[in-house]
Amino acid sequence: MSEIEAAWRGSRSSCEARQATTPDSTHGYAAVLATPWSGVMLGVSIHDEAVTSIDFLAGNAAPYAACNGAVREAVRQLRSYFRDSRHCFTLPLEPVGTPFQHKVWNAMRRVPAGETRSYGELARQLGSSPRAIGGACRVNPIPLIIPCHRIVAAQSLGGFMGMTAGQGIQLKQLLLSHESLP
Repeated sequence: MSEIEAAWRGSRSSCEARQATTPDSTHGYAAVLATPWSGVMLGVSIHDEAVTSIDFLAGNAAPYAACNGAVREAVRQLRSYFRDSRHCFTLPLEPVGTPFQHKVWNAMRRVPAGETRSYGELARQLGSSPRAIGGACRVNPIPLIIPCHRIVAAQSLGGFMGMTAGQGIQLKQLLLSHESLP
């Protein structure tokens, strides 16, 4: 088991307070799926046929998927991303956030796999501040599809999901490595 996988065992990385709206409350997610990294699973929430959140879960979470079309398509596209980091997501999204957060999240979706932008670059593009960009990244409810891991600090990786060290940064490194050019 890698250091990254070990760090993720037994922890849930996304905001604990976020309520998942799913068709099956016994599982808490519309789908739970494995990632290429044995210590990390994804919990996917869907509401009205749109993805509302993705949470990183411990590797001991039980895989599960509801049988509706939106869930099947979300799982299919996430698995495609795991096979090919250049996969272009076409899923309908419904992230909950402010108009400013939506503006930042839309800009993040335009950063291609294998590339990064700094908080400052995105701030200049949007007429904002790097700290405000970081705040929008921190509360991004749909990581991977809204690729906040591609936004970095000028001299470091910055943070990931509100963490500036430990498992958050390890996962950010893992995702950036997955997307690196051959």
